[in-house]
Amino acid sequence: MTTKVAVIYYSATGSVHALAEALAEGAASTGAEVRLRRVAELAPDSAIDQNPQWRRHADATAAITQATIDDLAWADAFAFGTPTRFGTPAAQLKQFIDQAGGLWQEGGLADKPVTAFTSAYNRHGGNEATILSLANVFYHWGALIVPPGFTDPAVYAAGGNPYGASAVTGPTGDDLHAAVLEAARYQGRRLAQTATRLLAGTHISNTGGGIDGNTRATEAGKSLQTV
Repeated sequence: MTTKVAVIYYSATGSVHALAEALAEGAASTGAEVRLRRVAELAPDSAIDQNPQWRRHADATAAITQATIDDLAWADAFAFGTPTRFGTPAAQLKQFIDQAGGLWQEGGLADKPVTAFTSAYNRHGGNEATILSLANVFYHWGALIVPPGFTDPAVYAAGGNPYGASAVTGPTGDDLHAAVLEAARYQGRRLAQTATRLLAGTHISNTGGGIDGNTRATEAGKSLQTV
């Protein structure tokens, strides 16, 4: 069975888009089937037009398929990318995630590997905080967080962020140096390989019966409705 990975991201001026492409390449290199999806833009054209780089990127990536909740249901593993906004995810990605409540209640998000990546203008501009903020969502889903950790030289070469690939794009940053893109590729490989191992184990354990993740999440959803 081919492992399916959804790389879902928001990028305003292109930095996170480049990371998303690199992570998707890494996942695909393991033989995984990968969907690269951008979330919907919420900003009005009047705001986008004030930043030429934002406008150029929006126009250049308009043909990339827009993410839907069906992409989450399809995937065996997820990767989420966002620029940092005051140490938290961009509203565009958060708006997409907020639509996943129904799938969560059905158990469609539980027990699936997930990872995150980000970009900030300044070296201390909130990269780690943004990834950790996304982790709060993953805990609620019951997903299995797969950080790169310090498990490969690529992580050290890119600045040593164990939470996820992160770019610093300001004048004192790496401007998406090749090392950061390689760290993203490694992160994609690690995510896909982890998902493949879990899928192999799932197919074995399901023969033994018991309560699966879907049942647990459905029962949890029923409980929440009674609170």
